Amino acid sequence: MDNVKKLSVLALSIAAALPMMASADVIISEYVEGSGGNKKAIELYNAGDTAVDLSGYTLIRHGNGAAAASLMATLSGTLAANGTKVVVHNLTDIPLDAGIDQLTSTKMTFNGNDAVDLMNGTTVIDRVGILSSDNFAKDVTLQRSDAVTAPQAAWVESEWIDKGTNYLAGLGARSGDFVGGAGPGPEPEVPAFSCTGATFTPIYDVQGTGFKSPLIADGKYKTDADYTVIGVVTARADSQKGFYLQEIDGDGSLFTSDGIFVNTNGSADEAIQPGVKVCVQGKIEESYGLTRITDVGDNFATDGNAEVPAAEPLYIVEGERLSNTLERLEGMKVKLDLATDMKVTSMYGRSGDPLGLVLSHKAPLMKATQVEAPGSDAAAAIQSKNKANQLQIIPSIKAPNGTVPYLADFNAETGYIRIGDTITNLEGMIGYGYGKYHLVATNQIATSDILRSDNDRSSTPDIATMGDIRVASFNVLNLFTSDSDVGGTLNATCKDQADADKAKKSCGRGAHTLEDYLKQRTKIVSALKEMNADVVGLMEIENNGFGETSSIQYLVNALNAELPAIDAYKFIEANEADKYKGKFIGSDAITVGLLYRPSKVKPAGDAFVIETPEQHAPAGVMSRGEGNDAETSPSYNKYQRHSLAQTFQINDEKLTVVVNHLKSKGSSCLEDWAEFAEKNDPADLQGHCNEFRVSAAKVIGESLKDIEGDILVLGDMNAYGMEDPIAVLTDYDAATAEREIVSASWTTLEGKVYEQTGSKIDKGYGLINLNTQAHGASTYSYSYSGELGNLDHALANASAAARLVDIQDWHINSVESILFQYSAYNQGDIEISDNAFRSSDHDPVIIALSYPAPVEPVVPVVPPKKDDGGSLGYLSLLMLSLFGLRRRKH
Repeated sequence: MDNVKKLSVLALSIAAALPMMASADVIISEYVEGSGGNKKAIELYNAGDTAVDLSGYTLIRHGNGAAAASLMATLSGTLAANGTKVVVHNLTDIPLDAGIDQLTSTKMTFNGNDAVDLMNGTTVIDRVGILSSDNFAKDVTLQRSDAVTAPQAAWVESEWIDKGTNYLAGLGARSGDFVGGAGPGPEPEVPAFSCTGATFTPIYDVQGTGFKSPLIADGKYKTDADYTVIGVVTARADSQKGFYLQEIDGDGSLFTSDGIFVNTNGSADEAIQPGVKVCVQGKIEESYGLTRITDVGDNFATDGNAEVPAAEPLYIVEGERLSNTLERLEGMKVKLDLATDMKVTSMYGRSGDPLGLVLSHKAPLMKATQVEAPGSDAAAAIQSKNKANQLQIIPSIKAPNGTVPYLADFNAETGYIRIGDTITNLEGMIGYGYGKYHLVATNQIATSDILRSDNDRSSTPDIATMGDIRVASFNVLNLFTSDSDVGGTLNATCKDQADADKAKKSCGRGAHTLEDYLKQRTKIVSALKEMNADVVGLMEIENNGFGETSSIQYLVNALNAELPAIDAYKFIEANEADKYKGKFIGSDAITVGLLYRPSKVKPAGDAFVIETPEQHAPAGVMSRGEGNDAETSPSYNKYQRHSLAQTFQINDEKLTVVVNHLKSKGSSCLEDWAEFAEKNDPADLQGHCNEFRVSAAKVIGESLKDIEGDILVLGDMNAYGMEDPIAVLTDYDAATAEREIVSASWTTLEGKVYEQTGSKIDKGYGLINLNTQAHGASTYSYSYSGELGNLDHALANASAAARLVDIQDWHINSVESILFQYSAYNQGDIEISDNAFRSSDHDPVIIALSYPAPVEPVVPVVPPKKDDGGSLGYLSLLMLSLFGLRRRKH
């Protein structure tokens, strides 16, 4: 496939210089995003009274809704008044009349979340779609309303009519269901479809025993011929634009499905209801892994009623992958019971399905690089198994936000679900879409149908009273004050503006109203109180200084208001010399922070900031691809948060706590581009910017080499347990390792060149992963894409590790529904509780350490000396007593 090049400034400049006769009258009149292959088309229409010279016009697409655009087609020739031109992929299977003005291009490869622009030079003339990664028109044809005659540089959704999947009959004409340029003739009457006399193909023969219907020819995704099937409706699936049909008498085979999904391109006819017998005629299609009947139109008929088959318990053969089982049952009605043993592994809400429930067989999924080395065969095997071990629950009907149609009593206090819980008594049809098998739920269960895991809610962590002191790490999920009515100081990325309100709205994260801020802070305070930690490292608190209206001061005020004076906290303020612009810790909008209890620990000396590297790579410093596909890198300017450290005096001992928040996996760095992984997860599964995090780990390790006493490095490292940044800080040894660890290129530190070329790491810095030491590798504090793992770590030098009493990931957030968070986009009217559960998206990590108070020698009371000749003298008794009570060294 041709390599899609970015539009360059030079190309746009050349296009702008080309002649143009008109711009206002040419519009995009039809958009076809077919259900597979190269079924892509854009129809243009000249709404004016004169012909338009198309020289200088182009069609571009915004991939995944990005602002950057890619060229799809360069137009030429003239477009007659009231005329159309259809632009299609050169390999399209769209049938177009010979008389239609058409243009082909190899780059017509847009998808349902790619906005398409009609450009004249550098000016956007007309647009279909939105600049967002959300699908606005997946697998459908959009036709412009006849009343629209003027283009719109911004998409106006109301001007477009959804004509369903693979609707092609209007291409080549401004409107009407026909192909060609002369206008529609009278439509012949079509007799109503009837089941009478039809030849039926059994549904189990349509499904077959493999992953693809045996009726579809090799190399194709759809049959040429129509097939007719008959069965009983088991469920409407309005949110999936169709319904499920099942054989009344199946073939009794475990290897074929008796059910199938019928695609109706919208809500099915009202006559189609569960228990109604229906025959339907259409083509058999493989749609992104789902075998279905499509192109049905009006070719269906009801044929009385029949008993809906009872849901069969979902039985999974021991040793068989869940995906294989589900493929065999695709389209059938099944039931989850205790024997099915399906555990919740994800709860990330999405539109139309607020709960976003994903199940896995036997146990929640663990991130591969949490337990196995990146790039290893073992990690790849876990990832492959994880992909095959997921079943997403989706409602059969679209429900309002905050409503879970298949769960009767969902609420934040008592009707909750957590990752690890077992779902039982839920019924539905097995389907497939967006890379996952799903169960289209048809009944409603209660939380009493959910078997709680051993990891049920605990209102107080077990570790809260252990050890002599406790240190915790807590990512507080963008605790911001500046973007809400609480009126906090602007953060480091906000520009000072005359209009302070406008400045706040331009740079804030987190809560955007006072109500949401108070909800968020209340939940965080609830968590901090129960943790009972004496030192707390914070991540993702707003970087807006240390004054009276700073985020950290507001938090401490609220926390101390809930505590007795003896347990009150203070915060560590960065040394003046280390502050950015005299106010902040680095230039990011978020930062790290440190809270401590003066009654338990005392700061020893000033805090210090560890600056982390930046990546500044000019354009063209790397290349990739060969021949015509060769290209050079764009520029990269990447930053990451600085670390904050403070030494505390605890009795007669010293403990240095270093709080960190390394670069996230979300954006991409230069090395990702070089691996063609700027948009996808790199092959080693470590996410984006891994080498950049390695650079930060290297700098942190070097900065701590000369620190005396105990050291505890904690925080959100954005790296799972076996990934490179953790290996660099702990036990990596290049001499025995199976893989090479390299830092990032084109990095600077403190304004000076650090490493223009990434360097190989020879040996780690010898810290000990306390969670691994205490509990093994399978620990977690975070859930992403249905997989659990530790992004939040506590790493200690040997002397601090020897003081470990226990360490606990307090699972109040990672395993809870996002709908209980202070503000979620689709939570509707769900009441947000004041409790600690889902106070953030990361679990706190709490470490209990042994720092016993020194034992003062006790001088015994000695009776007056008696001269009995055989007794020890007073001085001898005193010396023996002191010898026995001498202070024990630690």
